[in-house]
Amino acid sequence: MQTFRFIDLFAGLGGFHLALDRLGGKCVFAAEWKEHLRDLYKENFGLRPEGDITLVHPQDVPDHDVLTAGFPCQPFSKAGEQLGFECTEQGNLFFNVASILQEKKPTYFILENVPNLLKHDEGRTWEEIQKILTEQLGYHVRAERFSPHNFGIPQIRERVYIVGSLLPLDAFAWPKTSDADTNIDTVLDDKPADAKKLSAQVNECLEVWAEFLNAVPSTVELPSFPLWSMEWGATYPYEETTPHELQRQYGYDGLKGFKGSHGAKMGYLKTFEERWAALPSHARTPQAKFPKWKQDFIRQNRQFYEDNKTWIDPWLPKILKFPSSLKKFEWNIKGGKRNIWDYVIQFRASGVRVKRRTTAPSLIAMTDTQVPIIGWQRRYMTPHECARLQSLDGLKKLPDSPTKAFAALGNAVNSKVVEMVAKALLGTHTPAEVKRKRKELEEA
Repeated sequence: MQTFRFIDLFAGLGGFHLALDRLGGKCVFAAEWKEHLRDLYKENFGLRPEGDITLVHPQDVPDHDVLTAGFPCQPFSKAGEQLGFECTEQGNLFFNVASILQEKKPTYFILENVPNLLKHDEGRTWEEIQKILTEQLGYHVRAERFSPHNFGIPQIRERVYIVGSLLPLDAFAWPKTSDADTNIDTVLDDKPADAKKLSAQVNECLEVWAEFLNAVPSTVELPSFPLWSMEWGATYPYEETTPHELQRQYGYDGLKGFKGSHGAKMGYLKTFEERWAALPSHARTPQAKFPKWKQDFIRQNRQFYEDNKTWIDPWLPKILKFPSSLKKFEWNIKGGKRNIWDYVIQFRASGVRVKRRTTAPSLIAMTDTQVPIIGWQRRYMTPHECARLQSLDGLKKLPDSPTKAFAALGNAVNSKVVEMVAKALLGTHTPAEVKRKRKELEEA
């Protein structure tokens, strides 16, 4: 393949750079606002990125053939507030990408974001993006969702890839995916010396949930919905009204007579603040009515408790000492052996997740405590193992601090997935076709 020039916006660890470099590309410009990642990019690639993209004038960007950008996903992510373009800090950065496309008119572009981008604001955000790219900038555009496990990498982390071309994409075909099984062992080292061990609290919490699994009768099927232990014994209303609405209507006495987390009686508590604190955290949201998904989870959990309280009640006091997020449990091992230490575990704000060894949980911009746990070795994954999940093991160096490394890896694009998408895009047209199009643009 002929050498081509590309730029790497919101460069991070350089996942786009690695991928396009393998395809014969030469990076002529990069931008990354985090200073320590700019320093690291220079060490890994010999090119120091510019800083804040909003301070870069499009005319100052070198000419290039391919623009790549994993523009910030937080404004569109389900995990965030989903503000989209209304997020003044990051949501409008797409328009900086569009300005460079308008000024430099590269033949191709590849963008990456969370799949929720396509549904954000009932699809209006994606409609606006398409309108800008096609009607205003003249690109032919395609979008598709891919996850690393589609390409043999043991991580489920779906992202949307948006490709654009100044030439028609009638002959373009997305890379072929595979349904073949993957296994997290392919990216793991055997008991690495630098692996972080489990803290006393994490170990104790997992042992308590292991006791829960042992207590479940063999005749009882563990549910697929998240187990919210705080709802086991709770009676506060959640369907027609909410605790917030009761408090708004009736003040201090709004919660009188109801039970909160783990069946705690609230009537005897002397202040509203005490009664409010006795509710599960998910019940304290300022809403007149809970969304259907929350109502469903509460209903399912209360029914599960009613059906199984004879064996749950002796266990329940053991979980009370832990923070709220550790009182929630997701068992994603339907039909599997009920031994928590046989699997991959992750602590999230939504609870303790247990998954099969086939894949790792989706890497996010993690804190150290959210890094996947390798249960059978009773340790956290290392930065280098997580780099393999992102196909970034080709980097010469990762951030020195594990905290910074995990955060950067959680924000990174998967290098192999990008390479497959880029290879398909760049192979759509012949060099002669591209050359003719460039000539048309120059003469226009």
